[in-house]
Amino acid sequence: MTETISRIDPNAWIAAALGSNPTKIFIEVPGGSSYSYAAAEELLLRIGVAMRDLGVAPGDRVAVQVEKSPEAFLLYLACLRIGAVFVPLNSAYTHAELSYFLADARPRLFVVQPESEVLLRPLARAAGVAHMATLGVAADGSLMEAAKEAHGIRSLVFAGSPDSLAALLYTSGTTGRSKGAMLTRRNLASNAGALVEAWRFEARDIVLHALPIFHAHGLFIAGNTALAAGASLLFLNRFDVDEVIAHMAKATVFMGVPTHYMRLLTSPKLNPETTRAIRLFVSGSAPLLDETHRKFSQRTGHYIVERYAMTETLVNASNPYEGERRPGAVGFPLPAVEIRLTAGDSGEALTGAEAVGMIEVRGPNLFSGYWRNLEKTAADIRENGFFITGDLGRFDKDGYLRIVGRAKDLIISGGYNVYPKEIEAEIDAIAGVQECAVIGLPHPDFGEAVTAIVIALPGAGLTENSLAAGVKEKLARYKQPKRFLFADEFPRNPLGKIQKSLLRDQYKDLYL
Repeated sequence: MTETISRIDPNAWIAAALGSNPTKIFIEVPGGSSYSYAAAEELLLRIGVAMRDLGVAPGDRVAVQVEKSPEAFLLYLACLRIGAVFVPLNSAYTHAELSYFLADARPRLFVVQPESEVLLRPLARAAGVAHMATLGVAADGSLMEAAKEAHGIRSLVFAGSPDSLAALLYTSGTTGRSKGAMLTRRNLASNAGALVEAWRFEARDIVLHALPIFHAHGLFIAGNTALAAGASLLFLNRFDVDEVIAHMAKATVFMGVPTHYMRLLTSPKLNPETTRAIRLFVSGSAPLLDETHRKFSQRTGHYIVERYAMTETLVNASNPYEGERRPGAVGFPLPAVEIRLTAGDSGEALTGAEAVGMIEVRGPNLFSGYWRNLEKTAADIRENGFFITGDLGRFDKDGYLRIVGRAKDLIISGGYNVYPKEIEAEIDAIAGVQECAVIGLPHPDFGEAVTAIVIALPGAGLTENSLAAGVKEKLARYKQPKRFLFADEFPRNPLGKIQKSLLRDQYKDLYL
């Protein structure tokens, strides 16, 4: 199936579904709006004409900062139809952040929520944006009004190549300014096709969608994969434990982040009966704790499929659909994706089980570079086409890839390399630990000191001494944290990943 679907331009996904069952529901909100594949095709064409009438041409950027809705997802598909470049922006971005993104992306059109138009118009004007339009969660706004009046919708055909730019997604920017990752139509189509095969997607599937759509996870990995299979999307506006569990009976697939699974485990309603209809649970965007994986399988009988993805590459690897879904591992490379480990800046490939090295990726899923940043593109993509991910990993004896941390999170203490994830796994296994983060902090003697920040379960009675005793026999002395600190919560990005750079800054003077 990958060989066929990977060659289909995203424009053809809806056409394929229309040919088999035009009345089939494509996307719906429980108790709200719903669109069959035929109705979705009609509206996205109308939105496309409305944008074309505003002067949006192939290659023009369309920046979008709106709340999640079916119409917002169809706006993305309309951009694909007319050859525009979709630029999704987090609805929580501040004015200062928006000013940077608008100035960098240089969109021709900026779509915002109706209530935000007056406040954001000066930013758009300062960035030289030609047009603004509005789109609300109630299917209202100037863009929808223009779509209603659109004419000649069947004439919309984009004749671009598979390597035409389809989307510009800004990275999280945990170090320095965010960079725009340029994703092509080939990137989107090949990854969706590979996931349809890897995760056994069929037209009968219904994806319970509680993710944001300003990020690759919700927009491409969940949305495109369902669309490529002619499946359906059950849209929830946000993640809510009770609401997700209540709608599991209507779905066959759930994709979430580790925080979602941790929160689901707090509900007494989570059991084999409430999860009976789901055939596939997927986790991504941040590392899934081994303990979360085990507890979820014990409570529900389901084994979560953890996968490995980045904004620049979409999904690289996944635990198998059939076969062992191994806790702490992200599985095997997807079809047509190459993954290798290298020894630092030299680029020398490492071989053999358990060798730790820089993870590098090559394949049709790999982005074409960073927007308006040739220097960064040249630094991160080697001449042989491999992308330097910045992640450190190892292959175990059975070929499963394991991520041991980010290269920038590597701790060098007393001349020894220390990989935070190894230590975090041992701390997480201590009774009473909810979650932990291990970082390196400046130290006058060791260069960097291994330091653990821990969130304890209520009433656990953990102390710094008890935690130190818990890892004493499990870790070599140089790996043992010099201090165990306690916190109520961690700083996280929108998808739940712990922002260790902020923790390092917060505690930078601890040993000085």
